[in-house]
Amino acid sequence: MKKTLSASAILLALGLTACSEAPVTPSAASADKAVAQTQQVQDALTQVQLQQLGDSLVVTYRVVTNVPDDKCLKDKADGRCFVAQIDFVPGMDLASQDWEIYLSQMRPVQSVESGELTITHVKGDLHRITPTAAFKGFVKGEKKQLTFRGEPWQLAETDAMPNYYLTANGLEPVIIASTQVGKDAETGLETRPYVEGFTNFKTQYQRTETDKLAPADAAQLFINNQAVSEDAALAVDTIIPTPQKVKLHSTDTPVSLAGGIKLEYQQDNPEQKSQVAAAVARLARLGVAESASGITVKFASQKGDEGSYRLDIQPTEIVIAANDAAGLSYGLSSLASLVDVNSLKVNAMTIEDSPRYPFRGMHIDVARNFHSKQLLLDLLDQMAAYKLNKLHLHMADDEGWRLEIDGLPELTDIGSKRCHDLDENTCLLPQLGSGPFGDTSVNGYYTKQDYIDILQYASARQIQVIPSMDMPGHSRAAIKAMDARYRKLLTEGKTAEAKTYLLSDADDKTVYSSVQYYDDNTLNVCMESTYQFVDKVIDEIAKLHQAAGQPLTRYHIGADETAGAWKQSPQCLAFVANNDKGVKSIDDLGAYFIERISNQLANKGIEAAGWSDGMSHVRPENMPAKVQSNIWDVIAHKGHERANQQANLGWETVLSNPEVLYFDFPYEADPKEHGYYWASRATNSHKVFSFMPDNLAANAEQWTDIQHQPFEADDRIKLDGAGNKVSGPREKGKPFTGLQGQVWSESIRSDDTLEYMVFPRLLMLAERAWHQAAWEVPYQYQGAVYNQSSGAFTLAMRDAQAKDWQQLANTLGHKEFIKLDKAGIDYRVPTVGAEIRDGKLFANIAYPGLKLEYRSLNGQWQAYQAGQAVTAPIEIRAIAADGIRKGRSLIVD
Repeated sequence: MKKTLSASAILLALGLTACSEAPVTPSAASADKAVAQTQQVQDALTQVQLQQLGDSLVVTYRVVTNVPDDKCLKDKADGRCFVAQIDFVPGMDLASQDWEIYLSQMRPVQSVESGELTITHVKGDLHRITPTAAFKGFVKGEKKQLTFRGEPWQLAETDAMPNYYLTANGLEPVIIASTQVGKDAETGLETRPYVEGFTNFKTQYQRTETDKLAPADAAQLFINNQAVSEDAALAVDTIIPTPQKVKLHSTDTPVSLAGGIKLEYQQDNPEQKSQVAAAVARLARLGVAESASGITVKFASQKGDEGSYRLDIQPTEIVIAANDAAGLSYGLSSLASLVDVNSLKVNAMTIEDSPRYPFRGMHIDVARNFHSKQLLLDLLDQMAAYKLNKLHLHMADDEGWRLEIDGLPELTDIGSKRCHDLDENTCLLPQLGSGPFGDTSVNGYYTKQDYIDILQYASARQIQVIPSMDMPGHSRAAIKAMDARYRKLLTEGKTAEAKTYLLSDADDKTVYSSVQYYDDNTLNVCMESTYQFVDKVIDEIAKLHQAAGQPLTRYHIGADETAGAWKQSPQCLAFVANNDKGVKSIDDLGAYFIERISNQLANKGIEAAGWSDGMSHVRPENMPAKVQSNIWDVIAHKGHERANQQANLGWETVLSNPEVLYFDFPYEADPKEHGYYWASRATNSHKVFSFMPDNLAANAEQWTDIQHQPFEADDRIKLDGAGNKVSGPREKGKPFTGLQGQVWSESIRSDDTLEYMVFPRLLMLAERAWHQAAWEVPYQYQGAVYNQSSGAFTLAMRDAQAKDWQQLANTLGHKEFIKLDKAGIDYRVPTVGAEIRDGKLFANIAYPGLKLEYRSLNGQWQAYQAGQAVTAPIEIRAIAADGIRKGRSLIVD
């Protein structure tokens, strides 16, 4: 109930008092104003009330449909849209309208269909929900529903970001408790209790009649998993990644490592012990420790390329020969791969091995959401174990700057955290469900010493760290930090110093929107202060590399550009009109920036790297002789064409194709699976294994597009209307340089979730980067057309591929997962295929060797046995190799 205030109380509330000597009679207008201001006083919330509302408000987010209808805006997202609803059920009565709810909504809102609540865009994915004039107040237990259309679709339950929060004038923000993520005690997986699960696959997950992707339910997985069968013997002599040559020795007695190993280093190499220490430590973690009485392991020299080695296992001694420290470490890694942790025995054999590609990399985004130093150290351990040699560390983007830079404290004081400061004087705006407070795990940065430690840890494992601060787009964290620096120094009267590293033009009135819906995330490439900033950052990072003993020889500039930026910047308009750099229009500025920074780096002895889209805009003759391009083009959308073009330029071309090498995409077609999905909704380890990287177009014979539709890839020469070549096959002598797996962390908030997304896919990345399978379709330098019926991927090749997968799948399940468990890696325990036939349960799994268990709904879990009599419905799940962690369960009915 509202209280009725007396006239004197109204005057008192307005800061007025009655005076007997000079009474004042308010006009009608001032009386109305007084009533309105009084209403504001009545509506004003206290901190206690705001906290009570945050604690008691139950929020439910649901996707109604992803099928477009005639209410979708035809000029947006090709007419595609989805319908979603957010329910708010308060645990208290509250009449006040003096509140706002901030939330991260990853897809733009097209329209709102609710009367009492509305939603508006703030910046990036940050949105604000406010009451309308029709809002009648919260009544305890009564639902308010906000229905809206967004674009283009939401296909995963993890799309609904957490940590909605309430604000009111002058009060501290309050997180709405019901929107916080949880953690399942048995699976370790992140839970979102505020998200309503999908119930209609056809309308909520499949978007059109042409969308043929089947749900990865128990029945579908049961069909998929029939490609593998239980055969533990296949794992015994298998090494991941597969070596080039293996010769088993004819002996009936396995070599026991239970007594440990005695290492004999080469006396002419005093650094050898430290060079292989990490690989020796991994063996110890598996139970093979150093011992004076153990079997002798000798190190020797041989000629060969980077990483090549010879491993000779005899009953009396083991000899590892290599040309470098990497080769010796890889020899030890192969020995560790052979080890069965239960028996600690290996068979006698000789292995001769060398890598397929010189670049075998993994990219980790710690900018969108911060991830700990320990996570990187653990990742480096596993990269070394599986012979990967490049860590691409993405440390700056729109949502965060993650490395301490001497002389520019604002980059981390402000750019490393997100909080509710709409003016961004102390932090960046909240994004990606980070919430209103800066002291959370998604915020943070690496100190200079942290970074030196990471570099040294990588060097000890023969891994090069390639740092990346994305530019000129994806640079909002740096821009806002330098804006804050500018404002601070201006107030101190240091005008010239304030401008030194400024990255934005205050007079630029350009209206644009980046892919992530920012209108202020692109460096102004026409300001000299931008290049001074880049120069400063590179020099400071180079100092850290020097201090760590791993010189900075390659730097990834990103090279993403934002379409539409700079068009109304006075500085850019003046630059275009008066430059002598070959820049003839605003559209040339992106290429100019990449060319200039690449040469700026080359002058420092540093090679430039960038993403293929940005790199495609440059004039090759203006680039340094040696550059790297990461190909992130989708093969189903002619991605092979740009890969060929950039390889033919003589550039180091690293394949990063998203439909197979983006590990932030879902493993399976299941809305409960984590990750973004713009290029693939199902990228499991088998798909990574099946990749034929040397012949990108040939993958059209075995893969489908995002809608599970076949596609065609034409690798022949193509001409434009004037007869000029626009694309064609790769030239002889212009090979791809390697492969890189990617994790972008927009939806990945915790270290555990990141490991879930990376493992076990990283092992199959290593398999393809190290080993060229005999079943891969050879490249046709004259060009060819590939589709589901072109026949280059023959039946014999397919059979050989299936045989290899049978071996690797059994090796993962029987031998490798337990090693990841011992290293504390939270790999994905796969969901289980199952069906009930004649009242009996039959199940299978992608990785034979893992144990399964089932239960009736809400019953007790019990060990699975084939043909067990059950009553539908039941739940079934797999168990991690160490018997502790559980996989996500599926319903079988």
